[in-house]
Amino acid sequence: MHDIISTAIRLAEPGDLVAIQTIAEAAYRPYVARNGLEPAPLHEDYAARIAGGQLWLLLEEAAPGGAGHERPRGFLVLIEEHDHLLLDNIAVDPAAHGRGHGRALLDFAEGYAKWARLPAIRLYTQEIMVENIAIYCRRGYVETHRATEHGLPRIHMEKRL
Repeated sequence: MHDIISTAIRLAEPGDLVAIQTIAEAAYRPYVARNGLEPAPLHEDYAARIAGGQLWLLLEEAAPGGAGHERPRGFLVLIEEHDHLLLDNIAVDPAAHGRGHGRALLDFAEGYAKWARLPAIRLYTQEIMVENIAIYCRRGYVETHRATEHGLPRIHMEKRL
């Protein structure tokens, strides 16, 4: 394993599709055992998100022993709405948990919303994803409502900027 010297977030490109699908599978598949339901990101059309300029990829650069090799470690899908930024999907490769990648992605989303002059970020997550809900609450997101969508019990949250 290499020490990490930097990360970068950039718009995803078509050549990133397999890495993105792999991260989504690793990040979301474990939740199926909790309630028997597949999270929507397991069925997302990531190629369409890439083509639409909505998918951002977090790359981790290995230390000199890694010859500068960048590895995809997370991603997020951001959708601009008229009065908010929808954080439609965020995932970090479980093999890279604990390195601050989720925090970096959330920071990026908040910076993007401010740049786009949107006053809020909204997101939704499954009720069973209690770890993620706790993270969002610590980041200042508040629950706005609950709903069952596509058979999934979801919590909708918002952060005013």
